[in-house]
Parts: sequence; C-alpha cells; structure tokens
Amino acid sequence: MAAALALPATFAPRITAAIERAPRLPVVWLRGQACGGDTEAFLAAASPTVSELLLDLLSIEYHDALMTTSGEAATAARSSLGARFPDGYLAVVEGAIPTADDGMACTIGGRPFRDVVREVCDGAIATIAVGACAFDGGAPGASGGRTDAVGVTEAAPNARLISLPGCPMNVENLTATIAHYLTFSELPVTDSRHRPLFAYGGLVHNQCERRAHYEFGEFVLAWGDEGAQKGWCLYKMGCKGPEAFANCATVQYASATSWSVKAGHGCIGCTMPDFWDSMGPAHARLPSTLPFAPNITADQIGLGLVGGIAAVTAAHGAATYARELRNRVVGRRRAAAAATAGVVPAPVEGAVATLEPPAAASPGPVEPTPPEPMAAEPVAATPEPAATPKAMTTPEAEPVLEAGPSALVEPDPNEPGADEPEQPESSR
Repeated sequence: MAAALALPATFAPRITAAIERAPRLPVVWLRGQACGGDTEAFLAAASPTVSELLLDLLSIEYHDALMTTSGEAATAARSSLGARFPDGYLAVVEGAIPTADDGMACTIGGRPFRDVVREVCDGAIATIAVGACAFDGGAPGASGGRTDAVGVTEAAPNARLISLPGCPMNVENLTATIAHYLTFSELPVTDSRHRPLFAYGGLVHNQCERRAHYEFGEFVLAWGDEGAQKGWCLYKMGCKGPEAFANCATVQYASATSWSVKAGHGCIGCTMPDFWDSMGPAHARLPSTLPFAPNITADQIGLGLVGGIAAVTAAHGAATYARELRNRVVGRRRAAAAATAGVVPAPVEGAVATLEPPAAASPGPVEPTPPEPMAAEPVAATPEPAATPKAMTTPEAEPVLEAGPSALVEPDPNEPGADEPEQPESSR
C-alpha cells in the first residue's frame, strides 16, 4: 500500500496500524449512466481482497448491486445517512450524471440522479468519482450524446472531491486513497482536476515497458507483424501513452498481472478529459499538430525546428564574420592612406580596434630623450620703492632713461661743461 501511495516503505507499519485501529468507514455508492465496469473492478480487488474491504475496512451502506434491501427501504437507508452517521460517511459516484430534460434520463426512486448526487455528496466527508464517466461525463457526455451528461465536478460543485478516472478505474487507486485518508485524516494531494498525484502524476509513456523500442524507432506497423510479435512500440497503432497520465504501467490490472499495452493493445487515454473525443479513434495515431500535414509527427516537427534554428545561427555567424572582415580591410586602407598623408585616420564604424599604427616613412636613429629640466626655486619679489611726493605732483612724467654703461661712469671735472648744469633744449 505504501508503494501504491508513492510513499517510502517506512510508512508501511504506520498505514497498517491506522487501518487496524480505524472503525469501518460508512460508504454510499451511487451508480448513474455507466456500464458497471467500476463495480466489476471493485469486486475483482486482490490486495486487499473485496471480502477484506467489505468486512474489515468499509461498511457499504448503500449500493444498488450489493445491498440486500431494495425499493423504499433502500431509499430510506440513503435518506437517513446524516442521522445515522453524525461523524460522516464516504460517497462514491460511478457513472455519468445526465442533465437534459431536467435530469429525467436517469432517476433513483423517482428522483433525478443529479439531485440525489448533489444531496449525498454535499453531506459526505469526501466524495470519490470512480471511472471516466463520473470524472467528466465519459461516453454518455461525448459529442453526439442526447442526455448532456456531466461529471461530479459539475453536478456537485461543493463536494470535497477526489477523481479516479479510467475505463474502468484501477481498484488499487481506490483502496490507496481510502488508506491515505484513514492514515493521515486527509485526502491525498491532487492536480487541478482533482486527480491524486500518486496515481496520475506520471506520464504513461515514461513508465511503459516498451519505451526503449520507441527511442530506437521500433514500431508496430500492422497487427500481427514482426514488430507486434517482438513487442515493439504501439505508438503508430494509436497508443495514447505519450499524452496520458496514469500509473497503469506500474500498478497494472488483474492482480498486477497485466495491462493494455502488455496485452498488445495501445493505451486509449481513458484517464484524460474528454478522451472519447480528444483521444479517439482508439486505433488511430495521435492527431497531428498540423492539420494540413497529417503525416508529420511531433518528432519530425521537433527536428525541423532544431534544423531551422541551426541554419539561422550559422547564417548569423557568417554575416557577422563577413562584416568584421570588411571593416578590417577598410580600416587598413584608411590607415595606409593616412600614413601617406601624415594624418590620423578616422575610426571605422563597427571595426574591431586591431589596426596597427602606420610605420614611419624613413626610420632613423632614435635620439635619446632629453632630461626634464628641474623646477627652479621661487625667488622672493623685491618691493619697488615708494614714489616721492615730487614725482607724484609732477604734471608731466619725465622720460625714463635706460641704464647703460655710461651711466655708471663718474664725470671728469676737467672736461669743459662738466660743472655746468644741463640746460633745457628750449633755452639753447
């Protein structure tokens, strides 16, 4: 049971102890528009067996195929559930729920099955929708149906729901869900469509024993051909494993002895929404993603995308290299022209800065660099003598004579006119 719940083996003692201590859980099993396959799967339970389920784990309070009472007594037993089980009961719904003609396509005790489902599920501690029909309408709710059948999600939106889709559901998932509730006092974690992740969290394709043949491109092309006899992949014969989520390949059916692919038939995707319409026909390959090219597979589309991206990348690299090569050539030509003219060339836009400086026209001996002159110490400035009052009051400034060698020679007293003062030019 721990393995079915995707739990470590260390949880096995805890699960066993919880089941042994727990009182028998009251169960109300309602059946609507269905073939009865889910009840058949329940009766074929092997681990635990149906007798262990009925006598030790569950108390079936209402099931029109298993209970001994009928008629008004059965209706009274169903109507008094709340009074008889104040701690709550578990509701199980099998089959689609018709809504056309005010739900009169399927009635129980004269009442529409839709109303009975809503009444029972709203008062239950949890509701388990078993099978594809109770999940979302199944075959009665497929296109062309006349009863407008829906699943429990639409018929009883307020129910605390767990969905176990399949055609039929795997009884191992049902017992594992009940064991999880008895052990942890809560329902298992589900996805957005109320399917428990321990059973519907993995892709059938990834768990299939024929997956290796898919990887090597070994497919059955016709029923009974060499590939079919060798157990090759059934993808091209309509197997929906690459798009279906379930644990059929690991849990299997019939006391874990086989499942559809092991028996030689591809998965029909019965655990997926609207599988009668979206996954059919059962023996046809998955619908092509390109309606105008139905023979193209998803693998071919992926290879085409990879090839296109590789081509674009190569083209981009070639264009970048050509542009850089052109810029280098233009840069060298400009550098050569600038060296001839003796000017600095302008940079080329987008060119890589790898241009070599132009060589000198006539390289000669290199002269040594003269040493830098030492900075002179600053000399204090000599203040100029203050002006005399006479100089300040003279209306016209006298011309300043430049000092020469003669200004430093004393006059000779024997020279005529040496003692005479200099006469102004006007008096001469």
